[in-house]
Order: sequence, then structure tokens, then C-alpha cells
Amino acid sequence: MMHTTIDTRRKPKRSFRIFLFFLLIIFIFFLFFLSHSLTFLSIHRTHQPPNNYIAVTGRQLTHSDAAVSSFPTQKPWPFLPSLLPWRAHRTRLDSCEGYFGNGYTEKVDLLRREQKKSLGFRCFYSETLLSSVCEGGRIRMDPSKIVMSKGGEELETVIGRGEEEELPKFRIGAFQIEQGDGDRIVKGKRLVDTQFLNKYLPIGAIGHHTMRDLLQSIEIVGRGQLHCDQWIENPTLLVTRFEYANVFHTTTDWYSAYASSRVTNLPKRPDLVFLDGHCKTQLEETWNALFSSLRYAKNFTNSVCFRHAILPPLGYDMAMFKALSESFICDGSAAVTLKQNPDDRKTARISEFGEMIKAVFGLTVDEHEVVKGVSGHAVLFVRREDYVAHPRHDGKVQSRLSNEEEIYDALKKWSSTYTKCRINIINGLFAHMPMKDQLLAFQDASVVIGAHGAGLTHLVTATKNTKVIEIISSHYNRPHFKFISEWKGLEYHPIYLDGSYAPPSLVIDELRSILQSLGC
Repeated sequence: MMHTTIDTRRKPKRSFRIFLFFLLIIFIFFLFFLSHSLTFLSIHRTHQPPNNYIAVTGRQLTHSDAAVSSFPTQKPWPFLPSLLPWRAHRTRLDSCEGYFGNGYTEKVDLLRREQKKSLGFRCFYSETLLSSVCEGGRIRMDPSKIVMSKGGEELETVIGRGEEEELPKFRIGAFQIEQGDGDRIVKGKRLVDTQFLNKYLPIGAIGHHTMRDLLQSIEIVGRGQLHCDQWIENPTLLVTRFEYANVFHTTTDWYSAYASSRVTNLPKRPDLVFLDGHCKTQLEETWNALFSSLRYAKNFTNSVCFRHAILPPLGYDMAMFKALSESFICDGSAAVTLKQNPDDRKTARISEFGEMIKAVFGLTVDEHEVVKGVSGHAVLFVRREDYVAHPRHDGKVQSRLSNEEEIYDALKKWSSTYTKCRINIINGLFAHMPMKDQLLAFQDASVVIGAHGAGLTHLVTATKNTKVIEIISSHYNRPHFKFISEWKGLEYHPIYLDGSYAPPSLVIDELRSILQSLGC
């Protein structure tokens, strides 16, 4: 019988070899990761950060900077049924596309760079609106050279502050841009001169034209002389607001920012920096919803450089405002109709813009999904409400309708006895209502009634089958909402008053006639 003998004396030696082998493997991996980590750190210390990344360099990261760093990506554009291409092609000066679309057809290059992905500086001029959308790359902003209040404060903390403190004054060098290819730099050379500004950004009726002032402050510096504490890679809108607490004027600013984003062909919604020192308002909610992030210029602690900055025109240069002093005809039309039959006298741009506002609040933009009148009709009565709008406001709104409460009560009483269909009168007090709820009220309304007031600006988001009754005091006979109704293709019914008192029976008769046309 054979016996197998195991030599136990060799086992410890084999185990020791295995142990040494594993130590060697671990050491090799350690050297590998150490070398790659050092390479990674070296690259990020000597090179600019990659696209879609916001880096803070040359100093300790502060709490305020961390807020910006939390927005490394940008929001996508939502689906808009009325969206038509924003092509840069020649348009008639008096065409609807010239006023509301891409009439910015004259491109002016002020500074060129040969690198394909490195933007110089250029402006797109609209001969219709007499204004420009400008954009540039490698632009440095020094907040210490912008004289204004900090901005973004709570309203209660700045009561009484003057408007002149909130509007920016740009010192020379508040903005700098790195030279282009072939540029010969003279110390202190400006990007633009007065001749350029007068041609492509005329003052017009605007006394304090902040976009002109900004462009005049831009200095060209040589390569390697753009010293930045922070780089922002995402495309960023630099916006100055004036009547920032008023819905109508803010809507012109929203439209300017939106149109500028389309004209410059941004693939996603840009970030936003306010170049003003205004305090917070309720309307900031919509700014935040429309764009990818929001910050005030004076909230930056040191210099900041933008890889791609866009300068939108002032809201005063938009067609929605210019229509108050210029005469042009634009009727609202469906985008699908204009695709098949282009018409210079028709537009779907306001509907497109209205869809944009609704989409960012998660509301329905497909009008076929908005059903009205099945269980009755909602009648929205847009009212004016006392509230403190800005630091210089006493909290009392100007009344355009002396008997507003009487009319509301009369509508409620009449609707309760109307037997042909169910009517729900909506009390449209919007001053303290979230924006989404305001938009829902307009979306659901079969009929909108209101005296002249900024709240009616929400008609830009109304569905095409909405009927409008505007009660017009002889003291405030202004065409703002008549035009918006036309540009949207809404059925508009004005009630002209002799003074500011409206007989309730007059309003009820107009409403009854409209409801009958709806089969009610």
C-alpha cells in the first residue's frame, strides 16, 4: 500500500511569494493612478476649463461662487408647436418677421478670430427695429467698475432707494475683450466708437441707453492679458432692465432675451446676468423659469470672464413697445399656415413666445389639448390690486376703472342666474399670485375682461379661441392689448368709456353677446 507524503515545509515559501506578488501589483497600480492624477492636475492648472464647466481659478472658492458652479449644464429648449426657423435672410422692413422675428440680417464683425470655436465680437443689426443683437467671446467683466447698487435684495430692505442708484454706470474697462487675429493693439483701444453706435445702436427716445454705454466701456487687451478670477463657459445673456416690476415692460425684456437667444442660434437656454442693481420682484420667478440660471453682476466678488456673452437689445427696442409709436400691421396666424403660405402681414411669433412661457412652467402648449366650455365657461375678470411694486412705489395702484368692484359684483350676480350655460367668474387678483396660477387662469378662460392694466399682457399666452373685452377709460386710451390680441389672432371687443365709470349693464351685454356666439 502506497502512502502519499505532503511536504508541509514548502507551503510557507509559496505563500510568501504570492504575498510579494500582490504587493508588487498594488504598488504598480499606485504608481499608475498617481501619475495620472498629477497629469490631470497639471492640465487643469495650465489650460482653460472645457465647455459646459464653470471654474473658479486663482483664489479660494467662495459660497457665492459655489452657487454659480451648481449650474454646469443648461436647460434644453422646450417643444413649441408654433416655432418657425429663425433664419437670417433679408426681410421687408415693414414685414412681421422684420418686427418680431429675425430681422437682424446685417452682420457686422468688429473683431475676428481664426479659431473655429473661438468667437470674436459681432453685432446683428435690424433696420426695422433700428437696434442690434451683439455677441462676443473671451469677455472680462470687472464688477468694481460698474457703479450701481448690489441688486437682488429683498424689496423691504431698500424702500426709498432712487432709480439712479439701480441703473449701471460703466467705467472704462468695466468690460474687456481679448484681441482678435491680426489686431494691432493700442493701449486703451476701445472696441467701438461713436460712429458705430450711432449707426447700429442709435439712442432714439431712450435717454439712458445702457447697451450703448456698455459697448463704449469695452477695452481691447492683448493676448494673455485677460486676467480672470473666474471663467463662465456657458453662453450668458447680459441684461439691463428698466421698468422691471411692470409685467408689460418685463414681457418686452423677456421677448428681447428670447429673440436674442434664437438669433444667435444658441443650442440650449442661456444663463443670465442682470447688469442692473434692481431688487427682487415677483417677476424674477419667470426669469428663472425661462433661462438656465440667474445672477446679478454685483454679486460676483471678483472679475469674471465669459466664453460667450450675448447683449440683447433693451425692451424699449422691441416691436411690442415700438408699436405704441409706430404703425405696422401684423395679424396672428397659425405657424402651420405660414409654413404653407408665407405672408409678410401675418405672424406666429407671439404665439411661439407665449408657448415658451407656458412650457417652462409645465403647462400645456398644444391647443388641441385645451378644452373649454364642456362643463361651462370660465370668465376671467382681470383686476388691479394695491401692492408695493418697487422701492419708490407707495403701494397704491392707479385705477383705470372707478367702479371695478361694482362690475365684479354685478358679473357674479348675473352669472348665477344665467340659465343657458354654466358661467364661472374668476376674480383675477394677480399681485400676489404665483405666475403659474396666473397663466392657468388665462389658459382656461373662454373670455378675458379687464380695464387697461399690465395684467392683460398675459394675453400673449392665451389660446387662439379666447375672447377679449377691454374696458377703456378715456384717460387711458392706449392700444397695448388691442395689438397683442391682433398679433395673437384673438377676437377683441373694446368698450370705450367717457371717463372711468363703466355701467355694469354695458359690460354684461357685451359678455352675453360673446357667450351667445359660443353657443351658450
